[in-house]
Amino acid sequence: MIEAIAAISLLALIFGLLLGYSSIRFKVEENPVVEQVNELLPQTQCGQCGYPGCKPYAEAVAAGEAPINLCPPGGTVTMESIATVLGVEPIPLDVEVVEERPKTRAWIDEDVCIGCTVCIKACPVDAILGTTKQMHTVIASECTGCEKCVEPCPVDCIYMVPIQAGVADWTWPFPERGRPGEIAEPARKAA
Repeated sequence: MIEAIAAISLLALIFGLLLGYSSIRFKVEENPVVEQVNELLPQTQCGQCGYPGCKPYAEAVAAGEAPINLCPPGGTVTMESIATVLGVEPIPLDVEVVEERPKTRAWIDEDVCIGCTVCIKACPVDAILGTTKQMHTVIASECTGCEKCVEPCPVDCIYMVPIQAGVADWTWPFPERGRPGEIAEPARKAA
């Protein structure tokens, strides 16, 4: 019995060491440009660019396989930021694929909602709250406005409403898309 436990322990140790060595030896480095482009994208995971999410689109853009002007939620500002990172000329948004429109957020008419949970399954960012046969609601701060929940709703109780921009929602536009601290820091040093 002790011999069997010792043999299994020895095999586990050998395989653990082999896996540890393999993970270090054959580690695949991420392309830093992919990470930079991915950080610029709005992370809506909406698929409106033709890719299943922001990361695959960032990989295609960094590899030169996709144009930089396919992100509807990001719009012109994101496209210009990506052009800056890649060192290419900004190009107008692809009007056939992208129509720039005001930012919206999903809203569920709770009086009509039947609690089917189809919208919860369709939401890529888990912004819809509810359970089976109970009304659902949208967590406004989490909704990215991707519209993936609208089409599958069997009772058409989900509407996309424009986000009212107020003082609390306002931020400085950063065309070069640096972090606010990174841009403000040189100004503080100069003062």
